[in-house]
Amino acid sequence: MSEVKAAVIGAGSISDVHLNSYKNNKDAELAAICDMNEERAKRKAEAYGIGKVYVDYLQLLEDPEIDAVSVCTWNNSHAEISIAALRAGKHVLCEKPLFCKTVEEALAVEAAVRESGKTLQVGYVRRLGMNAQVLKKFIDAGDLGEIYYAKASCLRRLGNPGGWFADRERSGGGPLIDLGVHVIDLAWYMMGKPKVSSVTGNSYRRLGNRSNIRNLSYYKAADEVDRNTVEDLANALIRFENGASLFVDVSFALHAKEDRISVELYGDRGGAELEPRLAIATEMHDTIVNLAPQIDAPTFDFADGFQREIDHFIECCQGRGKTLSPVEDGVEMMKILGAIYESSAKGEEIRF
Repeated sequence: MSEVKAAVIGAGSISDVHLNSYKNNKDAELAAICDMNEERAKRKAEAYGIGKVYVDYLQLLEDPEIDAVSVCTWNNSHAEISIAALRAGKHVLCEKPLFCKTVEEALAVEAAVRESGKTLQVGYVRRLGMNAQVLKKFIDAGDLGEIYYAKASCLRRLGNPGGWFADRERSGGGPLIDLGVHVIDLAWYMMGKPKVSSVTGNSYRRLGNRSNIRNLSYYKAADEVDRNTVEDLANALIRFENGASLFVDVSFALHAKEDRISVELYGDRGGAELEPRLAIATEMHDTIVNLAPQIDAPTFDFADGFQREIDHFIECCQGRGKTLSPVEDGVEMMKILGAIYESSAKGEEIRF
């Protein structure tokens, strides 16, 4: 198979895991990097041995040598850049979410994928974690039976990164867009991606970015600015056409004892916890039994997960597989996230 020449558009914090993962893939070559901040792009280029630096992504897309791009920019530019890249004949790995301000824009991305014949992989990296891949085999084999209820939480006490993350115009939202998209997608994927029938959601802005807090460190955006126009907390009940339901809650700021992430699935033959650590509960010989799969990564491993994501993307670019995170899933997720915000704003259930 020929080597895939890849470029990264956006040289902020998340770009490093993409750059490292491409560098570690024997079938990929890092050909270019692009960022509006030229100095930042040059620093990344020097660190990773990248030969070409751009400040305009359209100029990068004109480069005939580039086969594929990772879109690691602000959320509000994901759709625009992805469409341009597809039309330029590039494969695209777009960081989550496939952010679109309207359903029509999301459908335009989907149409561009079909017209181009190229791969667009949405960055639902947790689908590719070892714990998720192992549990999916149990689920596909019917060991959990029909999954009729799931719970997904990602709660931070102090975790608003600031910068573009806290600017609704650029991010599209707060913890629901940044964190919720991962745990909602993971639960939905494990449930078999059932069709949504209705959404009831709530969002709150009570604590702000808690910039007064001292003595507790947290992740901060590369362009950190002390301002905030996004929610602190969001929760939702998502109902599906098959009768199943999913409850989710996520936060950047919350008066809680500790940060917590959990993804739980309940079927009529067994249940499972995917996070914080893979575990399965079932019945054997009229006895409830807890199973603990012995694997290297029973919880999501950040570096390993992104390496698996990039490796999978390169395989798809080479025609050796189809992406596990296609554009259609990105469109459905944007419908869900949009409905949660709409439900909160209107104070009523949103039906699909």
